[in-house]
Amino acid sequence: MLPRRSFTWILLLFIIFSALFNPSSSSNYWTAKRMRMREKVRRMFYHAYDNYMTYAFPNDELKPLTKTFTNSLSELGNLKLEHLPQNYNGSALTLIESLSSLVILGNNTEFQKAVLWLSENLHFDVDARINLFECNIRVLGGLVSAHVLATDSTNRLARQNYKNQLLVLAEDLGNRFLPAFNTPTGLPYAWINLKHGVMEDETTETSTSGCGSLILEMGALSRLTGDPRFEYAALHALRKLWSLRSSLNLLGTTLDVETGEWIEFSSGIGAGVDSFYEYLFKAHVLFGKEEFWRMFHTAYLAVQKYFRHGPWYHEADMRTGRATYWQLTSLQAFWPGLQVLVGDIPAANSSHREFFYVWEKYGVLPERYLLDHQMLHPTEKYYPLRPELAESTFYLYQATKDPWYFEVGESIMKSLILYTKVEGGFASVRDVTTMQLEDHQHSFFLSETCKYLYLLFDDSFLVGQNYIFTTEGHPLPVLSSWHEQLPEVYGLTNGTSIKGENSSRRLSAMSLQVCPATSLNTAGDGSQQIESACHILDARADHKCFSDEECGVDSTTCRRRSCSSSGYCGQWLYF
Repeated sequence: MLPRRSFTWILLLFIIFSALFNPSSSSNYWTAKRMRMREKVRRMFYHAYDNYMTYAFPNDELKPLTKTFTNSLSELGNLKLEHLPQNYNGSALTLIESLSSLVILGNNTEFQKAVLWLSENLHFDVDARINLFECNIRVLGGLVSAHVLATDSTNRLARQNYKNQLLVLAEDLGNRFLPAFNTPTGLPYAWINLKHGVMEDETTETSTSGCGSLILEMGALSRLTGDPRFEYAALHALRKLWSLRSSLNLLGTTLDVETGEWIEFSSGIGAGVDSFYEYLFKAHVLFGKEEFWRMFHTAYLAVQKYFRHGPWYHEADMRTGRATYWQLTSLQAFWPGLQVLVGDIPAANSSHREFFYVWEKYGVLPERYLLDHQMLHPTEKYYPLRPELAESTFYLYQATKDPWYFEVGESIMKSLILYTKVEGGFASVRDVTTMQLEDHQHSFFLSETCKYLYLLFDDSFLVGQNYIFTTEGHPLPVLSSWHEQLPEVYGLTNGTSIKGENSSRRLSAMSLQVCPATSLNTAGDGSQQIESACHILDARADHKCFSDEECGVDSTTCRRRSCSSSGYCGQWLYF
C-alpha cells in the first residue's frame, strides 16, 4: 500500500499530465492567452492614438517626448502652428493611417468621427513638396482603403452621412500625383509639390520602390473611380522599370527618371527595393494580371540565386550578381511574410527565426546589422517602431497555426512596452545598445505595428473576407470585378494550373518542390508537369563548374548547390 504522501504526488502528476495532454485544456489556454494579449495590444494602440489626438492632431505625426508634432510628409518640417501656410490645416497623417486599424479594433464610432472630420476639413491644395512614394502608400492608400471599409456590406457609416467623400479626396490627390509621371521614361519624380507640380531643378533621382510600388493604390483608385489614368501611369512606370533590369534579372536601388540610367547598382530586398517585390505579387492577386506573376516569379528566382545565403539575404551588384554588402536591415523582415503568401513556408520560417534571434539579442530590431562581423552597424543603431517582424509573425501564424508565433508576438509587444512606451505615446529608439529614445512616433506604428500584433491575437476581422494589405498595412479587397481576365484555373496563392482532359486542379510548386523534368502522372499518361519555383538550373547542362557561382538551387530541398573539387555542381556541403 502506497504512503499517503506518495499517493498525493501521483495524483498531482496525473492532474498535471492530464492538463498537458488534454487538447481541450491546451486550446482553452491559448484562447485565454490570445485574448489577454489582444487587450494589451488594444491598450497600446489607444495610448499612441489618444496622445496623437491630444498633442499633434491635425498635424502629421506625434513627438511623444515633448508632446508636440511634426509634419513629416512635407518640407514643412517642424514649423510652429503660427508659421504654417495660411490654408494649411495639417494632413492629419496619423489619423488617416489609423482609419483601418480603428475598424479592425471594432471602434466604428471613432472611425465614423474620423471620416466625417476628414471629409469636412482635409484638402490638398497646399504649397508643400511631398515624397510621392510615402504620400501614395500612407495618404492615398489610407483614403482608398477607408473608403472601401466605409462602403462595405457591414454599413459602418450611415449612408446619409457618407457620400464617397474619402474617394473624392483620394481622386484629387491622385490627380496631383500625375504630373510627376511626365518624364521621358514615364518613371515618376520622387518629389512633387501638391499645388504647383514638379518644381524647377527637382532632383531626378528616385528609388526602385519609389517608382515601382505605386500600382496597388493607384490601380485601386482607377477601379473605384473608373478613371484609368492612375493605373496606367503606375503600370507604365512599373513596366519601364522592369525593362531596365540586368541580364541576371536584378535591379539596382536608385536610378535617374529622365535617362533611365542606374545610379546605385547594388541592391537587395531591403530599403529602396523591398516593396517593389511585394507589389509585383500583390498586384497579381489584386488585379489578376499574369504579367505581374511572370515579373515576380522571374525576380524571385533571381533573389534566391544571387541574394540568399542560408536564411540570410545579402546585397549584390545587379550587373554581376557578386555580393556587395553582408548586412541585415530591419526592412528585410517583411520578406518572410511575402514568402508565406507565395507558399515558401520553410524558407519564410528559417529567415523569420534569424530576425527574431537578433530581436531577442538587442531587445528590438536594429536598423542595420553586419552579418559578416555579427555586430551592429556603427551608425545605424536605431529602431523607429518598425512593423515588419510583427507582420511576418502574423502571416506565419496564419499559415502554420503554430502557437510559438504567439510567443514571438508577446515578446515583441513586451519589448515595445518596456523600451518605447512613454507618457506621451511610443517613442522611437535612437540607439538599441543604450535604449536612448528619439522624439518621434511614426504613423506606421498605428497603421501596421499595432495592427499586425492585434491580428495575430484576434483575426476575426478577416473571417469570411479576402484582403490584400498594402505595404503600409491598409487592407484592399480582392474582388473578381477588379480582375480584367482570370486564368482558366485561378488561385490567390503561388498556384500552378494543371489541366487534364476532363478536369483541372491547382498544385503548389513551392509545397511540392519538384523538378521541372519530373512528370506528375496525374492523368496516367505522364504528360503533366509542374515547375518548382525554387529550382534554379546550373549554368551548364552537363553540371560542370569552376566556382559556386555557376551552380543553382536544388529543386527538392531548395538548397544552394556548390562546386566540388572535381568540378561538378551538387549538394556536397550537406552530405
